[in-house]
Amino acid sequence: MLLTPQSMHPRFPTSVGLLPRSLPLVVAALLLAGCQTFSEDLGDLTSGLNEPSPYEAAIWAADFNTPGRQRRGVVLLSNADFGGEEAYLELYRTLVEDSSDPLVQAAAIRALGRWGNGSDAKLIADQLDEDSAQVRLESAIALQRIHEPPIEDRIWRRLIMPDEEESIRIELAIALGQYDSDASFQALCLALDDRSLSINLAAADSLRVMTGRDFGLDAPTWLSWYRGRVSSGDDPFAGGETFLYPTFQRRIGFWESLAFWNSTTFEQPGVPRGMATNTRSTYEDGTAADREYENLGEGP
Repeated sequence: MLLTPQSMHPRFPTSVGLLPRSLPLVVAALLLAGCQTFSEDLGDLTSGLNEPSPYEAAIWAADFNTPGRQRRGVVLLSNADFGGEEAYLELYRTLVEDSSDPLVQAAAIRALGRWGNGSDAKLIADQLDEDSAQVRLESAIALQRIHEPPIEDRIWRRLIMPDEEESIRIELAIALGQYDSDASFQALCLALDDRSLSINLAAADSLRVMTGRDFGLDAPTWLSWYRGRVSSGDDPFAGGETFLYPTFQRRIGFWESLAFWNSTTFEQPGVPRGMATNTRSTYEDGTAADREYENLGEGP
């Protein structure tokens, strides 16, 4: 019997014969993928040249017949320096209350959280009862940026609801860090015993900001220390830090660094509107913005 490559390797009878003919197809596919990747990178590089004008963004935001376009218009307006004009604030409020599209409503809540004031906090807090998880999440994040004590109980009551989604409860735990009260403290201590480690860490970080102490995830130690301060007549929140709402940060990509005409900048953490500043330390005092849930604890 004459041995051929096919008979020597019966499991791969066509591999040798097909490889030379398929090689050009493989190379072409790789080149096509490379061109597509380059096109995407080039698109990122030039995206800043094709942004709609403020007039177009305003037209889109008022387009109640096209939710996708309306949502993008709201996002563009809220990210602009003029996004806090009263006319736009009224539009955001209208969309929060009346929009039937959850994504449009969520975008309007984010815009109102960025530009609104204390009077908008109740409207935002009301959205914590909405069916859409995205709407509830944006509401929790927006409440980190507006300080309004009357809605504090809405935040902590939602935080301790075990059937609420984890991501939403994390943002609520962060938002509570601006309210120095017994109710908020107790709710955060309760959150330390939650099954979710992410919720535990967010609650511990807020407790640290409120009190200036760090007992990590040890709820009994937190409660024991708190009761001791209260029973001795001392203010348990006297050593706390100024609460700063968190913002998104990441490293600048290579292509972004080349787009000198549209430099990428990120919003810095800030004090919520309506919250009186004090002499406690903030990021602007020269300390690093080191709030990444690294609660190691200081012990009893």
